Amino acid sequence: MERSWQEAIKKVLAESEIPLHYTEISEQILSRGYYETGGATPAASVSAQVTSSIKKDGAKSPFLRVGRGIYTLKGVTSENTFSVDDSGAQSDESVDDSSNSIIHSFGMYWQRDLIVWRNDPKVYGKQQALSKSIDFGKQRGIYILYDHHTVVYVGRSIDRPLGKRLYEHTLDRLGSRWNRFSWFGLLDVKKDGELKERPFNASQLGLITTLEALLIEALEPPQNRRRGDDLTGIEYVQAIDDELKEKELQNTLRSIEQKLRGGS
Repeated sequence: MERSWQEAIKKVLAESEIPLHYTEISEQILSRGYYETGGATPAASVSAQVTSSIKKDGAKSPFLRVGRGIYTLKGVTSENTFSVDDSGAQSDESVDDSSNSIIHSFGMYWQRDLIVWRNDPKVYGKQQALSKSIDFGKQRGIYILYDHHTVVYVGRSIDRPLGKRLYEHTLDRLGSRWNRFSWFGLLDVKKDGELKERPFNASQLGLITTLEALLIEALEPPQNRRRGDDLTGIEYVQAIDDELKEKELQNTLRSIEQKLRGGS
């Protein structure tokens, strides 16, 4: 086992023939037993280690960034003809790899029966199989309810946490209609596995409301009784191109003409 994150990162990259995203690096470190951690966000730890090395050590850093969140060791060339040229490449390292997206974490097709349902349930998830569990019960954002893989409802949990909102759906009219759910969260995860609480401004709340409305319009969940809130855009129905109308008319006329000839 390696003694530090950085040594483990170098080992994984040295064994890889292609550059890797920091999430994949962290997965390989843990699955191969190169480093043990009790942290909840190993991918974030890898990203911090690599970016810190590049920023602080400059040309002496063993790491080279070749894309957003994608790294390799200096001098490595992939067999997919991806050549890494480190001349002047360090100038891009001042860019922070953290995402500006309003959605910071999400879960897909989680199972309802893996949660102990109560008024304030624990909704556990892991970044990776060997990392620490995180309770997303206090998460805020948008969620989707499924009957297996069929969408039945889209909602948002802004005024109430995700766990409480889902618990309410085990008791209301939707209670028997869903067994899986997906969620898209506004709150990021701190290194200790706790969610990072933060206030939301009117613009962010408006964006979440609009995203919920778009999902409702696009997916047409049968249990959503109304259109999404704040979808003020006017709906248009598709119209046929005039050229297609003309072709259809000509085809109809030819068909009639052929029938008349056949009857004469």
